[in-house]
Order: sequence, then structure tokens, then C-alpha cells
Amino acid sequence: MYGGWRDVGGTRTAVLALALIGLIYLFFSARSGQDTRFSLWSPPGGQSQAASIAKAVPGGLVGMAQGRGFGDDARPQGNPLSVASTVMTQGYGVGSHAPAATWGAVDLAIDGNGDGSSDPDGTWQHPVYATQSGVVKLAPNSWPAGNHIWVANDQYRTGYSHLAGFAASDGQTVRPGDLIGYVGSSGQSSGPHLDYQVWAMQGGQWVNQNPLDFGALDGTK
Repeated sequence: MYGGWRDVGGTRTAVLALALIGLIYLFFSARSGQDTRFSLWSPPGGQSQAASIAKAVPGGLVGMAQGRGFGDDARPQGNPLSVASTVMTQGYGVGSHAPAATWGAVDLAIDGNGDGSSDPDGTWQHPVYATQSGVVKLAPNSWPAGNHIWVANDQYRTGYSHLAGFAASDGQTVRPGDLIGYVGSSGQSSGPHLDYQVWAMQGGQWVNQNPLDFGALDGTK
């Protein structure tokens, strides 16, 4: 006996091992539950509406963008929200976008009431447009990006995160200005916004770029 514990035939080791396995299971169970978590921000109509948008039709698609094939527009250019009232709520390489080499992006939202700051209700479900030609790759319910879209060609790829729903299908070819999704707050997000990324193929690998160098705030006030 030692401290009220009898160690017979490795029983103590076995019990400790089972306890450790149980803790590991609980940890990963909690993590897996995050894959479909929406933020605490509640859209008009409540969280049930937010969840239903991504499941409106098979595959989580909401409408269909009309891809027209590749052109001479492989390089990303322009504002993916395409309105003058777009505001940047988090810049490149700061906060959750640091380090830039891994998480570099800008967060974009809509100033719906003209006060110079983002307006959740005005941002929710705002259309998101492709800024380059490329092939669509969907990642529904990912973590931390939520409903995420890649648009990629051989030279560039752009990423669109935290979407409420998709408007393009997996493998579809799109061009700049094609509707691909709707702004939401899925994944690790404190409110509706678009996390917008630009990557360039350099030396055989994708290298993160500052979206502001590609006109992410073009046409804004």
C-alpha cells in the first residue's frame, strides 16, 4: 500500500493510461465540434437561418455562378465585395492575420449606415465576387475559415473565408466578377465579414501576398 493505492500487476499504470486516453478523446471531441460552429453573432432570423443557408441545396450551394472559361485575367484585381461602402476591419499581417506568411489576409465588411465602421446587418449575406479567373475549390465547415472558397489558376489563388453560403460549385471555372458566395460569420469569426487572401506561385510554392497590392479596396470611399 502507498497512499491508499495498491499496485498489483500494473493495474495502476493501466488506470492512468485509460484516464489519459479519456482526456485525449474529450479534447478531440471538443475540437471536432468546432468544425461546424458559427460565431456568437446572431444574424437576422437567428442561428438557424445561418445554418440553413449553407444547406439550402445539395452541396451547400446557394445559386450558381456562370463561369466563362479562362482569359487574360489570371492576376487578382479589385474589391471582392464590389461596393464603395466596403471597409477594412483588420489589416494585413496583424492580429489573427499574423504571421503574414501563413495567415496573411484582409478582413472586409460593409458600412451600411455611413458611420465609417462595419455594419453587421448590412454585411450579412452581401455578395462575394471572384477577383481572378480560376477553378473553384469549396471547403465547407472548415476550421478556422468556416465556409471557404479557393479560386486558383497556375499563377495565383485567392481565398474567401467565413462565408454564409456558396454560389459556385466545386471544380467550376469562374472569371472576375462572377458571383461565388455570400458574406457570413462561419468558422472562427466574431461577426460577419470576408477574410480575403491572395497567394502567388513563386519558385514552385504558394507565397502569401498583401491583398491591398491587388486593389482589394478599389472603388471605396
